[in-house]
Amino acid sequence: MRTTFLVTTFLVGLAASALPAKAAGSLNLICASDVKWCELMERLFEKDHDIDVNMVRMSSGEAYARIRAEARNPKTDLWWAGTGDPHLQAAEDKLTLEYKSPKLAELQPWAQKQAEVSGYRTVGVYSGALGWGYNTQILDKKGLAAPACWKDLTDAKYKGEIQIANPNSSGTAYTALATLVQLMGEDQAFDYLKALNANVTQYTKSGSAPVKAAARGETGIGIVFMHDAVAMTKQGFPVKTVAPCEGTGFEVGSMSIVKGAKNLENAKVFYDWALSAEVQSHAAEADSYQLPSNRTAAVPPEAPKLGEIKLIDYDFAKFGNATTRKSLLERWDREIGASAN
Repeated sequence: MRTTFLVTTFLVGLAASALPAKAAGSLNLICASDVKWCELMERLFEKDHDIDVNMVRMSSGEAYARIRAEARNPKTDLWWAGTGDPHLQAAEDKLTLEYKSPKLAELQPWAQKQAEVSGYRTVGVYSGALGWGYNTQILDKKGLAAPACWKDLTDAKYKGEIQIANPNSSGTAYTALATLVQLMGEDQAFDYLKALNANVTQYTKSGSAPVKAAARGETGIGIVFMHDAVAMTKQGFPVKTVAPCEGTGFEVGSMSIVKGAKNLENAKVFYDWALSAEVQSHAAEADSYQLPSNRTAAVPPEAPKLGEIKLIDYDFAKFGNATTRKSLLERWDREIGASAN
């Protein structure tokens, strides 16, 4: 009788071990990077962890709006990627949670500074400079010289040839707005944007969409982060990348844990994992050519070299501030958005 009991117990245990493992939990993630990179991160994380990821892809401005709307009853646990300004605004609004990852010491100084400025409510995961990509075939066919400077883009010869995103939805476009204000002063920057508007055919929702349209031949020039233009070239499109001659801004793509996250421990697991050199070294597999924040992560050879680009001293604290951001976006809506083509 005892033998029968032991055999039965063994067989039941064996059968149970043969069943597929049930996930230890879930993670509700907003990803504000290119969808290809979002999907790669989801796939890699689920491969390495017994956690189901429920991922939604949004632009940075949309992600901030979603997290703010959910503040009383958060449905999101973690917000990964997207420009740092809205992450900083969320930190200022106390929508995100203070967390010091054990990986913090492995990061580049600019990534650590992002954490410090936010009171450790966000952290830098990558960086990239603003510029544009142009379709060489379109410009050659029309006999147009490639624009090398911000001032060139307002030339009437580029009428109908430029796309840029809407800064309300796109972190890329907000970075462009903030960059121009820092380069020129606010009033001069809005004068510039009015002149640029005459040449813009579309304000897209996504920050990378303009250069994808240029790659497809739908427009001549897309104002984007330079790594997004590089990605189009790597995919075989006739796109060349430009760093503006006057100087340009840059992003610190960031990551934040949402305050009140229902799956907090799983969010911390993803957070630490995403800051590791091993994970960040996979970015190029998704045609993402930013500079990774982990100092020992592999840097794609195609990534724009920030040391060779004339970068402004971008004031992340000021332009990630809720009051500054709200003021600039309201003025853009009044003076540019209301009369947009």
